[in-house]
Amino acid sequence: MTKLAFLKFGGSLITDKTRPYTPRLDKLAELAAQIAAARRLDPDLYLVLGHGSGSFGHAAASQNWPANNKWDAEDWRGFAKVWYRASALNRLVMDALHNADVPAISFPPSATNQVKNRVIEDWYLTPLQNALKAGILPVIYGDVVFDATLNGTILSTEDLFLSLARQLHPQRILLAGLEEGVWADFPARTKLVNVITPENFGSFAGGMVGAAGMDVTGGMRDKVEQMLRLVEQDPGLEVIVFSGEKTENVHRALLGESLGTRLHR
Repeated sequence: MTKLAFLKFGGSLITDKTRPYTPRLDKLAELAAQIAAARRLDPDLYLVLGHGSGSFGHAAASQNWPANNKWDAEDWRGFAKVWYRASALNRLVMDALHNADVPAISFPPSATNQVKNRVIEDWYLTPLQNALKAGILPVIYGDVVFDATLNGTILSTEDLFLSLARQLHPQRILLAGLEEGVWADFPARTKLVNVITPENFGSFAGGMVGAAGMDVTGGMRDKVEQMLRLVEQDPGLEVIVFSGEKTENVHRALLGESLGTRLHR
């Protein structure tokens, strides 16, 4: 797999994060069409798609997640409610992909990950790898998982990419959200950072705070820190943070263009 990329649709891109349980169905259809077009133009492109939970998982978690680790039956009911909402959004993503004639299969993290203290200890990847080899698009997403230490926890798409990249070694990770890239002065949005490396990150970190709408898995700074850990481990990897809101940007990024903010070693 000489051309392996991970692509994430941010929760803010595919849902309205200010309104609980509100998908952006037209945007999902457009994004799926862009993936289909890129795959037609570049048959050698191997792709893993991930997506955030947006106003589905985050809204459910803010209402139902246990306040401590002493879980009772009601807490587990809340865990199941968060799973239900996250999986409901995943189904909408899968509908959009199949409507665009993209062969895709979902791999729910809740069913495949063994986790301890929020760290993925084991992930049975053979089915996902077989899907890639068969030309099928594997889809993962931010989800609840059982945790040997914490009972249950929530893994973001970045958490999943972090683990997956160490085993599959993609050449590029593409993070498509609403923002044009990483801002040095969010939410003022007057200074877009073009390049971030482990060396210059400290000069921008103070402005990378918060997230638009609800978010229980961290804002932009957390995401950048996670991706920088990856590029430090893999010198050949580049991460692109860009706007999926602009028409054709996902298509362009999949075909190799560098948009928004580039992270590298």
